Amino acid sequence: MTTTTLPDTAVDAPPAPEQQRIRLGGVTREEVLTMAAAGVGSLALDWLLYERILPFSGVLGFLLCWYLLFLALYAVAGRLQWDTLTVRERLATALAWSSGLLVTGVILDQLFYSFARGVAAARHLNFFTETMRTTAPLDPITSGGCLHAIVGSLEQLGLATLFSVPLGILTAVFLVEAGSTRRGARLVKPVRVLIEAMTALPSIVAGLFVLGVVILTLGASKSGFAASLALTVMMMPIVTRAAEVVVRLVPGTLKEASYALGASQWRTVWHVVLPTARPGLTTAVVLGMARGVGETSPVLLTAGFTTRLNLNPLHGNQVSLPLYIWNYVKQPYPDMVARAFAAALTLMAVVVILFVTARILGRHRTPGARRTRRPLRRTGGAVAAAPVNLGPAGTAAN
Repeated sequence: MTTTTLPDTAVDAPPAPEQQRIRLGGVTREEVLTMAAAGVGSLALDWLLYERILPFSGVLGFLLCWYLLFLALYAVAGRLQWDTLTVRERLATALAWSSGLLVTGVILDQLFYSFARGVAAARHLNFFTETMRTTAPLDPITSGGCLHAIVGSLEQLGLATLFSVPLGILTAVFLVEAGSTRRGARLVKPVRVLIEAMTALPSIVAGLFVLGVVILTLGASKSGFAASLALTVMMMPIVTRAAEVVVRLVPGTLKEASYALGASQWRTVWHVVLPTARPGLTTAVVLGMARGVGETSPVLLTAGFTTRLNLNPLHGNQVSLPLYIWNYVKQPYPDMVARAFAAALTLMAVVVILFVTARILGRHRTPGARRTRRPLRRTGGAVAAAPVNLGPAGTAAN
């Protein structure tokens, strides 16, 4: 019987070094103190450079230089006590938080400035229930309002959304579905080039296009409908590009399962692809509405300007909130300027309401899943649901 003797190197091998877990995220006392010291030190150094050494001036440059010096000092101070990975992680965190605070500060500054300038007009109910038909520039703030502008913005944006959303989603589905075949790829390329060109199209060019083709060539009058066509030109490429990205993210296994159950391509798109991509499509609609709700030049060229309430978008001039703001904010009368800033607050409220409504309508629901009120029944001590029949496309049918 032979015995095997292990070499001494295997027995006396040194133990492997114990790995240290690196903790990412969270806020520690050392990090807070380091950040505060970097902020104070960078402020002092920035003041020394601006006031004593370099011939620089300006508040914006001072703040920008302070921010850059803060990042540099924070990285140097962090490297003295942390490893490289931790320094990168905390520096990225500082960049993210500072960028978010900057954007939030700019938005709050705009909100409070508009509120301070427009509260004198917005606090009166007549501003939301009257028009400017019988209001002169020197009339008191208790006379006149923006009712006609609110109605015009809602009608023009509603028509533009009605036109651009179906066209944009259909174009996105065409780019995804037809691009997967060799024959369809030839048609996809020129469509994609056209969409990319329309994305960078200036808004005034869209207004001039509708003005030249629809109004001057076809003889149509300036109206809210013409303005909605100009807004459609601006919104459709945004909706198309955003919807294309969302449709591409739909898992291919869902479509393959639908094809395996005998569904055609259009039934798969209608019952599987679009319901699955509904939350993302809602985001695409919101982006398109954000592109068109604040446009001024296309509306000015295609809808004209009026101080009366026009409920018919197919005939007659019709004003919108952005055009109302642009027309009155440049006047030398304080009450007119106050009305313009109050209209800006109204526009912000309208945008928030529209976006929240779009989010509620675009809540996610599993494709093919339908709400049912059938009670659950017990079978052998276990709870079982009522039987569900599968339709031809693999969706649940009551």
